[in-house]
Amino acid sequence: MLAHQYHHQDCQITPLEGGYRGFFTVNRYQVRHRLFAGGWSAPMQRELFERGNAAGVLLYDSAADRVGIVEQFRIGAHAQKESPWQFEVVAGIVEAGESAEQVVRRETFEEAGLQLQQLHPIANYLVSAGGTDEQMALYCGICDLSGGGGLHGLASEHEDIKLHCLSYAQACSSLAAGQFNNAALTMSLLWLQLHRQRLRETQL
Repeated sequence: MLAHQYHHQDCQITPLEGGYRGFFTVNRYQVRHRLFAGGWSAPMQRELFERGNAAGVLLYDSAADRVGIVEQFRIGAHAQKESPWQFEVVAGIVEAGESAEQVVRRETFEEAGLQLQQLHPIANYLVSAGGTDEQMALYCGICDLSGGGGLHGLASEHEDIKLHCLSYAQACSSLAAGQFNNAALTMSLLWLQLHRQRLRETQL
């Protein structure tokens, strides 16, 4: 099995003044770390977008073979050629005292008006480790999409979220056509392609 050569004790990270506190937090650090060829790197300054852990869930109705995805505006997508409205999995930030499983159940009700019946772990991955500490716990959530659709989200959080319920074939064709351009949704649908038959057989 592949293993890392170095670990936490092989880097030195010192906080610096000049961070930012707003809707999000960005902190500045001086960093040096061991080199693969031996010795230590020169000191360097890095900014880190500190968002913490998040959790997301792909909604899947295994009985009807349908997929639920949400659509909402994202400021980070505005500079790209595609629409700044993104197709995504249901997701939210893990708050103090919450588990990732609790987050996806809460967010599924808030963003889609649905209750999850089962959760299947997909992956835990770092979203963009070169600049943020955010780690996403990703799941596939079995639910009933027969009454799905509509507009959802918390007005207090300025959420305006539309739930789309697609057949499995439609979701896969949209993925193949490049309509889904974020990592969590892409990873989730690729995972579903590998595990769909098992999930469907479990429900029969």
